[in-house]
Amino acid sequence: MKYRKIALAVSLLGLAGAASADNHVLSRNMASACASCHGTNGNSIGGMDPLAGMPKAEMIKKMQDYRSGAKPATVMHQLAKGYTDQQVEMIANFFAAQK
Repeated sequence: MKYRKIALAVSLLGLAGAASADNHVLSRNMASACASCHGTNGNSIGGMDPLAGMPKAEMIKKMQDYRSGAKPATVMHQLAKGYTDQQVEMIANFFAAQK
């Protein structure tokens, strides 16, 4: 019985790691849509604000402001409306982790 509990715990940890890896891949894939304007992994080469290393809370606030129209934009107000709050959080997590 003791070994079953240990095996179950190890299995659950493995699943948690896989879910975390899946979330990272999903976050990276969603964030890749930003690359055409903001550069690969958010490292802008000029013209647009860099997203790499932006604090999560700052990015979420900017996206909310684009959605509501509080922050004027030519394109971002439409793009921001295409993501759920959860997706925005995942993208913000991805960019906050970039250097």
